[in-house]
Amino acid sequence: MFVIVIDYIADLPDIDAALEEHIAWLDKHYSDGTFLASGRQEPRTGGVIFAHGSRATVEAAVADDPFATRGLARHRVINFRPSRFAGPLATEPVQQALA
Repeated sequence: MFVIVIDYIADLPDIDAALEEHIAWLDKHYSDGTFLASGRQEPRTGGVIFAHGSRATVEAAVADDPFATRGLARHRVINFRPSRFAGPLATEPVQQALA
């Protein structure tokens, strides 16, 4: 599993101008099964995505983010191996998806 941390390096009006393309990019990678969860950081300084697959697949997806191609954000891909779960994440199907 990977955690993708997105940090904006541009002003929010520039981020908002690319948001529709960014959402289409998210939809593409949810559809292909790479992305599992995503959302904004609070305060709104970037976002976080949980992804799975090979590192090469995840890094290729990150390289195509309009926020990256337009130079609006920095992305960090962190390899994360969850070892404990609680609450809704404690179900076996969820744990298998995160493995």
